[in-house]
Amino acid sequence: MLDENSYQNDEESQADLPPSHKETIWKLNEAQLKKIYGTDLENGLTVAEAEKRLKENGKNELEAKKVSKFVQFIKQFNNSIIYILAAAAIMTFLMHRYSDSIVIGLVIIANAIIGYIQEQQAGNALEKIREMLVSKNFVFRDGEKLELDARDLVVGDLVNLEAGDAVPADMRLISADNLSIQESVLTGETNPVNKIEEPMDADKLPLAERQNMVFASTAVTSGSGLGIVIATAGDTEIGKIQDSVETVKEKPTPLMRNLNSLGFGLSVAIVITAVLLFVVGYFLDTYSLPTLLISVITMVVGSMPEGLPASTSVVLAMGTRKMTKRKVIVKSLPAVETLGAVDIVNTDKTGTLTKNEMTVKKAVTPEHTFSITGVGYDANGGLDFNGELELGTEKYDWQKDEGMKWLVNIAGQTTDAQLHFENNRWELTGEPTDGALTTLYRKLTGKDPEVNEIDSLPFDSAFRYSARLVDFDNQRILMVKGSPTTIINASKQGTDETYWNEKITELSTDGLRVVALAYKTVDSSVDNISKDLIENLNMAGMVGIIDPPREEARKSIHELRMAGIKVKMITGDHPDTASAIAKKLDLDSVVKAITGPEIDAMSDEELKDKIDDYNVFARTTPANKLRIVRAQQANDHVVSMTGDGVNDAPALKQADIGVAMGIKGTEVAKESANMVLADDDFSDIVVAVREGRHVFDNIRKTIRFLLPTSFAEGLIVVISILMGQELPLYPAQLLWINMVSALTIQFAFIFEPPEAGIMARGPRNVKAGLLTKLDTFEIIYVSLLISGLGIWAFDFLTGKGLPAIVGSTMALNIIIFGKIFYLFNLRNDHPVISKYFFQNKMAFIIVAILIVLQLGIIYLPFMQSIFETTNINFYYGWFIPIMAGVIVLAITELGKFIRFRVLKKTIH
Repeated sequence: MLDENSYQNDEESQADLPPSHKETIWKLNEAQLKKIYGTDLENGLTVAEAEKRLKENGKNELEAKKVSKFVQFIKQFNNSIIYILAAAAIMTFLMHRYSDSIVIGLVIIANAIIGYIQEQQAGNALEKIREMLVSKNFVFRDGEKLELDARDLVVGDLVNLEAGDAVPADMRLISADNLSIQESVLTGETNPVNKIEEPMDADKLPLAERQNMVFASTAVTSGSGLGIVIATAGDTEIGKIQDSVETVKEKPTPLMRNLNSLGFGLSVAIVITAVLLFVVGYFLDTYSLPTLLISVITMVVGSMPEGLPASTSVVLAMGTRKMTKRKVIVKSLPAVETLGAVDIVNTDKTGTLTKNEMTVKKAVTPEHTFSITGVGYDANGGLDFNGELELGTEKYDWQKDEGMKWLVNIAGQTTDAQLHFENNRWELTGEPTDGALTTLYRKLTGKDPEVNEIDSLPFDSAFRYSARLVDFDNQRILMVKGSPTTIINASKQGTDETYWNEKITELSTDGLRVVALAYKTVDSSVDNISKDLIENLNMAGMVGIIDPPREEARKSIHELRMAGIKVKMITGDHPDTASAIAKKLDLDSVVKAITGPEIDAMSDEELKDKIDDYNVFARTTPANKLRIVRAQQANDHVVSMTGDGVNDAPALKQADIGVAMGIKGTEVAKESANMVLADDDFSDIVVAVREGRHVFDNIRKTIRFLLPTSFAEGLIVVISILMGQELPLYPAQLLWINMVSALTIQFAFIFEPPEAGIMARGPRNVKAGLLTKLDTFEIIYVSLLISGLGIWAFDFLTGKGLPAIVGSTMALNIIIFGKIFYLFNLRNDHPVISKYFFQNKMAFIIVAILIVLQLGIIYLPFMQSIFETTNINFYYGWFIPIMAGVIVLAITELGKFIRFRVLKKTIH
């Protein structure tokens, strides 16, 4: 909003303005607005003044800072995991292991492309927001009504609004004639907001309650209005959202932070070991300098688990593929795992936890209170009286109740809503409240209403009712619906106000929106509705309407709670309605709500301290949602945000994982999110959490497998140098072990099924890292065990006088079989011989492929010449390596028994 002093510098003219008028535009009267914006309230700005303001302040369009695509792409290489991969690629190239260099190089480029695409998608989200300000509107300048592009509007312009118009800028209304605005794009709530022109006496008002203001990107659903532009471009509410989306920096996922930390630590440890080993080897003078250098490089390459990024990517890709089959679109690979780590799921209410289909749940007449069964716009359902449907007794005939009979017919005669079945769901044309009344009529009569209309009076926010004059049942009837208090006041004398007020309280407490319906018979000569006709009405009854909770959402919330995840509702709705829905969904054992204005009154530190006390956030703005997510993250929570509107975009991007709705979600929300639920099914989040935990388990098993087996290769070199003996394995053989492992055995964990109880153990502690102390101990003893067996076998054979090439061939097979048997130990927490042994059939196929490759390297002449192997008999080549593998399995199984049965510790 521009400073009013740029338009009106006369101190005297400012004297009657409230001190905080820039923040409380809704409080100002017409005279004050005219003084601030220098606008003639009949003729608008002069053309000259408008051009001057346009030149000074720029066009009414959203712009972004431009960053070249080349720079965006190069930035993707600036992270530690890429540095480690690049070092591995250079080392393998220097070792003439060109195939590995190519593979690692491709991984580097693939990671950069994925990161680049993610940035481009964020840019697309901003572009979608910018497109929302492109429209044409009628504007008054110099007393003439001109049609101008929205981008040419300036602060102070007088803009005319009609049904169907897109609101081009933030405006303060000075005229509103039955004006209704659809503000769901900003607030997330589907009901159009009725607008007024009068000043509102309140120091603080949430966005959804500023009835005399309209906002850019919203739409006029009915009526007309006239407003003064108070903010354009980046100063609008939609502009603030763009700024939030643009400035929110996406953080690395918990998994990537863990992998970066692990990769950095490993690389430092390996480099330090290599330097120390070179120094020790140099002073021991066991090898010539070139041989020592090659040996140290071989140790580095052998120890470096360069297959880890590729394995991680494949595990994540498999998880992504599974989610796609469930109609969950994952836009970045690490996002699959992130949902498995979340401990808070923030979710929008309307359309996510609820059906976004207003439904009549209660009907009250002067004699009875009825429950209406069925959910949403589907006509399946009916009337339930005193639980008779549950009891299986004969249904109550609703037509015996005179009030109910009138109530149903008024519902049908006064609604303009139309319902049609499309794409396997009911689509509404018209107002949501009318949609609920049309559905009520169809449920109880089995047909669509037929209306013989004489005249209609649209809803007037000043009087809070609408009316229709119809010929019905051979009579001319005036039918009225609207605010219960208004209808009661307009009813006949003798109406039991106490009874109706009790029923209003009862329905409202249950979170229902109450609409009263009334009628009266008029003379057949009456052919138009005047406001003085709305008196002496017969009260037919009231209906309680609600956007019903999704049954699958209630079940999903229960499953998430059982998984140790807290579900929080963030909505633009009234706190009472939101709390009622939260209770129906069993959101938590105690439901506690806070509103957007209350959040605004808190500092960031206060919000951080109190944020965990609340599970319902009502009357929230986009800025509130962003602060909520940040406050939760400040308390070390891993946060998911679910939403569908433009107003959700900043929070979706800020969250550790943003989840957007695919059907009802806006393009902006979908572009800002990491994951899209293609069928808008909240229960898919539970599936995603389960798959995320499964993916993490398999990545962790892969790491626990790769590290000791890689370290074992490096230790063989280290121990040999320190002992001053010949290397048991040639450099080419070490590279072979890494290569065949990368192509086969390390991928076995990808196909490992989820373990039982995966959803009962709670979210993982992302600060604890990927490995526990027990994992570290296991890595040490397994790497020592496998390398020790390899060195022993080599010394055993060479000690018998056999050639070194025979000893290294046997040592090669011992390392391979040590990996194979260790694989079966790591697959799950159960003993290796159990009902779970054959659960992962792909593991056996992968092992078979690995053994075939080993047969090739040992017995094919051209392979022998490349990898310095030789023909070897069954006893030395296969029996002893298999027995060494059995020893590895026996010792690691003993370790597993102590770990999970004796110490009673879990891997999490």
